[in-house]
Amino acid sequence: MHIAPDESLLTITVRRGGALARLGHDHVVASRSLQGVVAPALGRAQFRFRLDEMSVDEAGLRQAAGLTTTPSADAIAGTRHNMLVRVLEAERYPWVSIKARRTGDKQVFDADITLHGVTRTVQLPVRVEQAADGRRLQASGSLLLKQSDFGIVPFAVLGGAMAVQDQMELAFRITARQDLSGPGSTASPGR
Repeated sequence: MHIAPDESLLTITVRRGGALARLGHDHVVASRSLQGVVAPALGRAQFRFRLDEMSVDEAGLRQAAGLTTTPSADAIAGTRHNMLVRVLEAERYPWVSIKARRTGDKQVFDADITLHGVTRTVQLPVRVEQAADGRRLQASGSLLLKQSDFGIVPFAVLGGAMAVQDQMELAFRITARQDLSGPGSTASPGR
């Protein structure tokens, strides 16, 4: 089965920190361009996305995350630049990849997440729903990760008085269909 990018979404919420946190904003970044494959019978999935294709602070996603402030267009552009250039080094590490395999528990997967050139294995709770005909699958879940676990130094200025917290909240809703083909769909989850 191939992931349907137009029906899939991965979001990461990062929160402000430091003594001057009230002057900053929490942010939601999102990928709507997931590429990959799912093999339900094998209990495996593999997908990736480009960092430079992520959106920053879409109004609807901010609202869904419970964020009540609205950053200006300039603030959003600045956040995007700092995120891609100063924090994630997206030119050097353009892709995030995730390879997941079901554990003994049907609701938990071991996921190898590669971000910023570092791979970490995490336990990922996943809710999986498959259509009766087996041609469509939807998986959703969330987890907390630390930027520092991937060698990332969270953004900070003024000696850390304004900063981004190390912890980030990842949430996803992935739809896969048996009849899709397209870019990035040639990866094999069986390996």
